Amino acid sequence: MEVPAVVREKALAAGAGAWLDTLASLVGALAEEWELSVGAPFADATEAFVAEAVQADGTPCVLKLVVPRAGEAAAREIAALRLAGGEGCARLLRDDADRGALLLERLGRPLSALGIPARERHEILVAAAERIWRPVAGADFPTGAEKAAWLAEFVATMWDELDRPCSERAVEHALTCAARRGAAHRDETAVLVHGDVHQWNALEADGGFKLVDPDGLVAEPAYDLGVIMREDPLEADLRGRARRLATRTGVDETAIWEWGVVERVSTGLLATRVGLQPVGREMLAAAERAAASHSVV
Repeated sequence: MEVPAVVREKALAAGAGAWLDTLASLVGALAEEWELSVGAPFADATEAFVAEAVQADGTPCVLKLVVPRAGEAAAREIAALRLAGGEGCARLLRDDADRGALLLERLGRPLSALGIPARERHEILVAAAERIWRPVAGADFPTGAEKAAWLAEFVATMWDELDRPCSERAVEHALTCAARRGAAHRDETAVLVHGDVHQWNALEADGGFKLVDPDGLVAEPAYDLGVIMREDPLEADLRGRARRLATRTGVDETAIWEWGVVERVSTGLLATRVGLQPVGREMLAAAERAAASHSVV
């Protein structure tokens, strides 16, 4: 079974080589149990094995098998999709958390394939994310504080493992921002956020767009906007983007900027680890510029 190279690398990095070896039999078992005809996998998948499928009644759908890794990612995604209820996110049709399997409504083309200018893309992403943000008191999701701590540890560890592909100044800037966002977390104002709002995760749906692959976090809305900040790293005026996002949503500009710093460095390092280039180099170069401007201020 053909597995996209990035998915294979992420599985190996997560110690899930055995999952790769048994993937074909897992797909076959689910196809039989859920009465599916499973077609070709999507070559541009990055976080999971994803393939087009058709249910017994002819309804098009998507079969997704999440790469096993720490933190029960599949269970969190399933819980987030249930809470979203098809608002802003793809509708969940069936699931099996133990096997990391999800059956989802099939959506249209990704935003990344439509050639839409960056500012318009950012507005589309914000509009989709806003439909997900909602209080979820008592939900068992990682908090913004826990995510900030995890990202800080990931950045420090991965930077050393990759033989320091960016400057110490850029890493220290990211660690400082992560500490500030972790300290700013408040359970009483946190909401369900998607956690990975970018143009490859936004697909056409009913005249608009829905998001796929939610991470499932309870955090400040600025987290999702920080992910939008990390994208399009070649844009010269990233500060201007943070201001626009803050004005558009009413979310604190500094919080948006700081989550953007953390996400840019962590994702740049991850992209470097799995060979996703030139994205990794571009994000780390943008991180260098952000750190340099911060030190001047």
